[in-house]
Amino acid sequence: MKQESSAKPNALRASRLSVAPMMDWTDRHCRYFHRLMSGQALLYTEMVTAPALVRGGALHLLDHAQEEHPVALQLGGSNPAELAQAARLGAAAGYDEINLNCGCPSDRVQSGTFGAVLMKHPQTVIDCVSAMQDAVDVEVTVKCRIGVDDQDAETVLPEFLARLGAVGCSRIIIHARKAWLKGLSPKENRDIPPLDYDLIRRMRALFPHLHLSVNGGITDLDQVQGFLDDGLDGVMVGRAAYHQPWDILGEADARIWGQPNDAKTPEDVARAMFPYIEAHLSAGGRLNQITRHMMGLFAGRPGARRWRQILSEGASRDGAGPELLERALSHIGSAKAA
Repeated sequence: MKQESSAKPNALRASRLSVAPMMDWTDRHCRYFHRLMSGQALLYTEMVTAPALVRGGALHLLDHAQEEHPVALQLGGSNPAELAQAARLGAAAGYDEINLNCGCPSDRVQSGTFGAVLMKHPQTVIDCVSAMQDAVDVEVTVKCRIGVDDQDAETVLPEFLARLGAVGCSRIIIHARKAWLKGLSPKENRDIPPLDYDLIRRMRALFPHLHLSVNGGITDLDQVQGFLDDGLDGVMVGRAAYHQPWDILGEADARIWGQPNDAKTPEDVARAMFPYIEAHLSAGGRLNQITRHMMGLFAGRPGARRWRQILSEGASRDGAGPELLERALSHIGSAKAA
């Protein structure tokens, strides 16, 4: 089943630069905040498990604002029928892309036989992807590692990509590290296994018909542009986009897509969050549920430390609202050191 024709053009174009799905980080508040900095980048949800949606009925996990688009839903699971149903729910909720997680190394996903452990079960991946493709009209994509444990990445990865391509899954995001399912924690798996960008570049040459994005260890837009210049179709940025969001997203529209940046300054972004914050508070939410994602907005700027301190100390208090952000903003540029 060839899927190129069903891909939504905005998600495909946006995938030149995407923000990685990150557990406990890329929730709907984070995505709304990121969208204020870049109107073009593709945003991903945290991983949502298919059982949570299908068996648990946790449809609130699909909540998102219209302003977040283009936005992709990442699913975790290993049961084709269950993933197909979860994909239907995601498509009905309006997501622009449905992504299957074949890269997360945590104990939780291993116990459920999904995430990175699926690299050991390629036929299961094919069955899942095929079922999801048959269930929805939006594009189904895969995020994977170059391999796991003692697998030979030079052999495993091209075989994996070839099998995905054969069933019409043409867009794959590759984390350029192995995942070690035994002996390393999820945090260590993000840093310790060596990056192998050259392998990804070789895959680009080997599979010219596939749309390949690279992920892992990318910290600035110069690196992003370098990978695009090398011929990669897309670049996915994770922790840097979260901890220094303005550095990655603030200039992305101009540098990656040649589009004007509507968010003039980080201060403008902070104040543009005020209506969203007020609506969240009116609905019974708390300020820190949003501001925890905004800590890095002024990374490297004078006053950044004081900004973080004021938000971290005050945002969880009863009655905290936009005035706390105004107080924190008053320190930006006034300190001698961040």
